[in-house]
Amino acid sequence: MQNPEILGIIAGNGVYPRQLADAARKAGLRKIIAAAFSDETDPALTQHVDLIEWMRVGQLSRLLRFFREQKIHHAVMAGQIAPRKLFDLRPDWKALLILAKLKQRNAESIFTAIADELAKVDVDLLPATSFLEHCLAQAGLVVGPKLSPREEEDVDLGWKIAKEISRLDIGQTVLVKNGTVLAVEAFEGTNEAIKRGGTLARKGAVMIKVAKPNQDMRFDVPVIGVETIKVAAEAKLRVIAVEAGKTLLLERSAIVDLARRAKISVVAR
Repeated sequence: MQNPEILGIIAGNGVYPRQLADAARKAGLRKIIAAAFSDETDPALTQHVDLIEWMRVGQLSRLLRFFREQKIHHAVMAGQIAPRKLFDLRPDWKALLILAKLKQRNAESIFTAIADELAKVDVDLLPATSFLEHCLAQAGLVVGPKLSPREEEDVDLGWKIAKEISRLDIGQTVLVKNGTVLAVEAFEGTNEAIKRGGTLARKGAVMIKVAKPNQDMRFDVPVIGVETIKVAAEAKLRVIAVEAGKTLLLERSAIVDLARRAKISVVAR
């Protein structure tokens, strides 16, 4: 695809929106505009984009109007909205109408509905990995000691379970130790699942995070960032296994450095 004239970023939390903005700028985009959410988006993003509009999570009409006014036809969803925010949602009438139509309310169904609304105002939602292809994990050991046969077996087991729970739209992360599944991610998000599994394991757990079998690359793409490694180190994890070609490793050199110091092996397969 040819680079768009203007890129809209629907900016969740963390470093992801900033990295995306910088990568898009490097790729030659002349105008980058962000829709940011109070109490979610890092205010530092202001320094990386040409224009930023702050709104509340759930103000869908405002988001659509803002993109229309700015003549945005291509956008990327970057960064998570904390799952609890989807419960604290004070939706406007547009978001209410959408939510009322949804039989299941999970990340996939909500984001798909938002993507459909964006399409109605001629905004094409690009893959969440756009401009960040260089951050995708390549197959093999990223950092840390080689896995033991037992750890390899735990990855195999966790992989099967994670693929199944993600197919069922429950979560994408599983923690395993010595052949026992300790934690399965649900609505609480990856970091909370790591803490839970880490507490049960005491130390040495293996974490597996996968893409969904029919992953919509426009949203909910697996991401490992500095915060993930910090939480994993605190929980005394031994291994983090991710899906090659489908998982973004953000701030890779910082991840590698932190993982090495915490003696955590990161492997992509």
